[in-house]
Amino acid sequence: MKKIITVAFFCCAFAQVGFSQHICSAAFLGNKMIVDQYTKTGYKNEISLKATGDLTVNIVDLSPTESKAVDKIPFEVAIKEKDTQTITLFSKEDFMKVDVQKVLSQCKKGDQIVLLTLDKQYALPHNEILVK
Repeated sequence: MKKIITVAFFCCAFAQVGFSQHICSAAFLGNKMIVDQYTKTGYKNEISLKATGDLTVNIVDLSPTESKAVDKIPFEVAIKEKDTQTITLFSKEDFMKVDVQKVLSQCKKGDQIVLLTLDKQYALPHNEILVK
């Protein structure tokens, strides 16, 4: 777990390099950050078709020992189809939270849920969630 948080910390730290500062954010299902495994080849950001709970995007307070959701931020949801790679908005609504089952009801295995922040000040480096 410590390794996961450390890598997440550095991913958001890199987002802050440049002309402007970005506030680090992450996707959560309930109170658990969805991205949960980092390897040399990438990260694991996936949920089951049977997952339940509220999907949110939160500003995160990351340290080498923990990741903590601070405040929810508004976001939009799109679905990227596995077969065609077509990205379609799930809803024209802006969300602070959404029942993940409502989103998953329009997905199939292999699709990706794509989360879009509504303000450039937020860095959301792991914005695609694979549906298993």
